[in-house]
Amino acid sequence: MKTVGIIGLGLIGGSMAIDLRRRRFAEELIGVDSEPVNAAAAVRIGLVDEIVSFEECVRRSDLIVLAVPVGTAAGMLPGILDRFAVAEDGARKIVIDVCSAKEALVRAVKNHPMRSRYVSTHPMAGTEYSGPWAAVPGLFDGRACIICNRGESDPDAAAAVENLYDVLNMRQIDMDASNHDVHTAYVSHISHITSFALALTVLDKEKNEKHIFDLASGGFSSTVRLAKSSADMWVPIFSQNRDNVVKVIDTYLERMKDFRNAIADGDEDSVRSLIEEANRIKRIIR
Repeated sequence: MKTVGIIGLGLIGGSMAIDLRRRRFAEELIGVDSEPVNAAAAVRIGLVDEIVSFEECVRRSDLIVLAVPVGTAAGMLPGILDRFAVAEDGARKIVIDVCSAKEALVRAVKNHPMRSRYVSTHPMAGTEYSGPWAAVPGLFDGRACIICNRGESDPDAAAAVENLYDVLNMRQIDMDASNHDVHTAYVSHISHITSFALALTVLDKEKNEKHIFDLASGGFSSTVRLAKSSADMWVPIFSQNRDNVVKVIDTYLERMKDFRNAIADGDEDSVRSLIEEANRIKRIIR
């Protein structure tokens, strides 16, 4: 690639920029960020060579990475493909997104004449931090990247994106966008909701018991870590994947009720059974 443009220079976009530069994927990295402080920081710490306007990024880039919240991406993507349609080199340009909900994005451009220049991706990596200062090298190494609806993208576009994620050392998995959204609701989105809810529970209790945080151990810290995540990122995800997230929350509440009732009844056998059933997760996650 000659020029890669990254729209959104936070944790994901910034970390991608670091490794694409270190591993010489592109000759030039240009960036777009609506927050002036973030844009200035991205240049100062060397994430990108230059900050440009949205229009210039689309015009100059061979490959565009949409690394913005999913609601924003859904609004931007059709406009980017519109610009591809009128550009002399539009049939060679590629745009990807890195969002955690896919079906709404895929649906937004389903009938667009330049749909085949879009590749829907989700690199399954991240931390609870945000902004260009959160960007780190090696964030994607060994992680999974989901490629959604690959058959709707041109073979050359899909191959270029496959090469990009090879450079980032990611395992690539093909998946339908709707299936992706179901699975991420279970393995990612509910984890964040649970962490947010636990943090709120503890904060309510902390009003009366100041020592609770003094007693917090590593288990609590790891469980509530995701509660530090940005609302700007997660509100659109929960909104875009609402139906799947609500179903998972309902199932989670049922299991919480099972624990609550067994503990309230002093039914140790039932509590043990629930824990041992949960232990089966060791077969999947080591």
